[in-house]
Amino acid sequence: MTAWLPYPPAEIPGLPGGISYQHWDGSHSLPGDPNDVRFLVGPPLPGAEHALSRVLPHAGNLEVLQLLSSGYDNMVPLLAAMPPGAQLATARGVHREATAELAVTLLLALMRGVDRFIGQQEQHTWKSRIWPTLAGKRVLVVGYGAVGTAVAARLHAFGCEVVPVARAERTSPTGRVYGAAVLPELLPTVDAVVLCAPLAKATRGMFGADSLALLKDGAVLVNTARGELVDTAAVVREVRIGRLRVALDVTDPEPLPAGHPLWNLSGALITPHVAAFTDAFRPTSMHFLRRQLHRYAAGEELENVIPITPEHWAGDQAA
Repeated sequence: MTAWLPYPPAEIPGLPGGISYQHWDGSHSLPGDPNDVRFLVGPPLPGAEHALSRVLPHAGNLEVLQLLSSGYDNMVPLLAAMPPGAQLATARGVHREATAELAVTLLLALMRGVDRFIGQQEQHTWKSRIWPTLAGKRVLVVGYGAVGTAVAARLHAFGCEVVPVARAERTSPTGRVYGAAVLPELLPTVDAVVLCAPLAKATRGMFGADSLALLKDGAVLVNTARGELVDTAAVVREVRIGRLRVALDVTDPEPLPAGHPLWNLSGALITPHVAAFTDAFRPTSMHFLRRQLHRYAAGEELENVIPITPEHWAGDQAA
């Protein structure tokens, strides 16, 4: 059995025996014949699907495609290239803490006017005003999986009233989780929204002009999930007139092209899809891969396996 890893195997102590490990980080130089690989790990970089598109059509004996991303929407066009019976697995949970940390950082920055103060600093302007605090605010967390629950835990520590929303209503250890069907009722009641949902048929464009219009004046929107969850043109209109403020770690289109109005829009804070990429990512993902490979070697059920069905080929992911 052969596994291609994005890190040098010697840097991941404790890998299971009986597997031949080769290092491939997404570069054009392949470590061997793709037809020999049984366990393929996607490179830990944005646009990993482009590197994988060169390998998957030739990996006829592949058994597991392991992504190092939480979602797999960018992989949907390539799923048909996987051999019958191959499993697709994500790294759901690996990015939880880092993504939640940035989501709350961006929310705090907007609430306390840090983006405006940076502009004043560049202009050497000393000008103070009263800004809202995060304490006591009602915050809607859309997508209550690994990242959403981590965001909620941090917001509780700031004294927020968290309103969690998932695809379907359920009860969690911390209380009620609302279903997405009641979003129109919830949106007018909140001070801020944090998007943590995966990209799916049901979530694509869920925050369009109509949803944004339901938010109260002065509300804040933070997106660390996928840019396609939001109608960019509608966001630009709302921010331009000063009704909403936004912080976006993901955009549609992405990368955000030079000259796009979001770059210079007062009330919009942009970070270049960096939520998951911290100094903790490498050791955390290595630990996950070691655990996953031990499961694979022992013939056990893998973590985070995504059923590959015609519905998934169409982009229908679970919320």
